[in-house]
Amino acid sequence: MVADRPPHDAAAEGPGEAPSARADRPAPGVRAIGVAIPIPDPHGALLQAKRASFGDPLATAIPTHITLLPPTEVHESSLDVIEDHLREIARTEEPFQIKLRGSGTFRPVSPVVFVALAEGIGGCERVQARVLSGPLARPLPFPYHPHVTIAHHLPDDVMDKAFKELAGYSADFDAWGFSLYEHGLDGVWRPQRDFVFTG
Repeated sequence: MVADRPPHDAAAEGPGEAPSARADRPAPGVRAIGVAIPIPDPHGALLQAKRASFGDPLATAIPTHITLLPPTEVHESSLDVIEDHLREIARTEEPFQIKLRGSGTFRPVSPVVFVALAEGIGGCERVQARVLSGPLARPLPFPYHPHVTIAHHLPDDVMDKAFKELAGYSADFDAWGFSLYEHGLDGVWRPQRDFVFTG
């Protein structure tokens, strides 16, 4: 099942940590997209508010999510094929539980503090591997590690604070599917389509 997202210009939404800060515009006919599992409210709203409280400028441009496809530039002519690809994945996958527990960090390799998954890692890895195939096959700079970013590229003392404040965080929910996002020229990621697991 796939559902169109209604247009909206409220809170910024989208998956990934880049190219949200880019000043350059993609070439004509090129779109920046991403695929992610949205974190449902109240958990998503709470974590987005926490991210904003740490002074992360991307907090209002990126919704709370687990990335499946990081920011990727594609030609708009390939969007129909990409959506067919995502629709087929969702058609054959089933919802699975995700449990978020505590905080983690990729420092010093990457300046990121995140909320960790205690359950649902296998489901995310399986779906991510399928998303990054066919028309969306691409190499990744790091091994895939599902997580929920709460601080990115901030001063070390702020990153330490984020790590400590979320150390006891806990949330449980079902991953119902995933969303296709597009990066706007205003630097905001917004969901375009929802792909619901119906396997």
